[in-house]
Amino acid sequence: MNPVIRAVVKKSKSVGLEVVGIKNGWKGLILKDTLVLDFQSVSGILPKGGTILGTSRTNPYKDPGQLSSLKTHYRELGLDALIAIGGEDTLGVALRLAREGFQVVGVPKTIDNDLSETDYTFGFDTAVNIAMECIDRLHTTAESHHRIMVVEVMGRHAGWIAVHAGIAGGADVILIPEIPIDLDEVCAVLRRRCEGGKTFSIVVVAEGAELGKGEAVAQDQKLDEFGHVRLGGIGQTVGKRIEEKTGFETRVTVLGHILRGGSPSAFDRVLGTRFGVKAVELILSGAFGRMVSLKGNEIVSIPIEAAVQKLKTVDMGLYDISKIFFG
Repeated sequence: MNPVIRAVVKKSKSVGLEVVGIKNGWKGLILKDTLVLDFQSVSGILPKGGTILGTSRTNPYKDPGQLSSLKTHYRELGLDALIAIGGEDTLGVALRLAREGFQVVGVPKTIDNDLSETDYTFGFDTAVNIAMECIDRLHTTAESHHRIMVVEVMGRHAGWIAVHAGIAGGADVILIPEIPIDLDEVCAVLRRRCEGGKTFSIVVVAEGAELGKGEAVAQDQKLDEFGHVRLGGIGQTVGKRIEEKTGFETRVTVLGHILRGGSPSAFDRVLGTRFGVKAVELILSGAFGRMVSLKGNEIVSIPIEAAVQKLKTVDMGLYDISKIFFG
């Protein structure tokens, strides 16, 4: 998020606007926890991962008191506009506020790349590159020790990271939330590889992939403020089943939040910068209730409603390409 924040400040200052940073997402506006953002506060943040403002899983519409505080503080701070940077949950709140007359602009942020009406969201490219590097490294140990390596990556409802990283990393099987896992088919692929002289395999699985329709594996059943369970464990489950069915020694690596860390890629720094500049331009033109979006190589704007009305799942044409290399 830092390239976006930096770009918003730089662009705003160039046209005489003041910028207030709200800490920890909607929670910061509920608590009136803010800081002034100027050239000094954004100096040097371009290569830093994460966000200098912090973030939280806060849904103000779950608590009337919190919602009232948020609206009161919006007015007390004298905000002329609010830039909401987030995924379907954050932008869902932004949409409801926009419908109530608040001047809101959206910037898409989700590592899973599953927001509709934008080709890519920043953070996705960085995550894919980190996952690819990890898969490259796992090839070495898999081949040396003659093992099946199962690699679990992020992807709650969409397998974009799994597909892109799997193709780039030369995975032998890629499992995604869009298609229930057929373990018999997976094991058949692995056996064919063994019969063909390959003594190792790489299986990439998205955290939201299901063993059967509606059978996602969760760490626990506790819901966050937006009604989501914490996923995790599908890699271990798939690894155990593969070993039981094939007899091949299998190891599991869960990349998890490693994909969120470190310095953003060049692509994400440029995309975040372009998004931030465009968000300020939307404010200057009075185009509220809209989200910046990447279409081809152009930064455009679309209604926030269009971005959050459905998830963007993996293009099956791309997945079919990845299947050419299975086995």
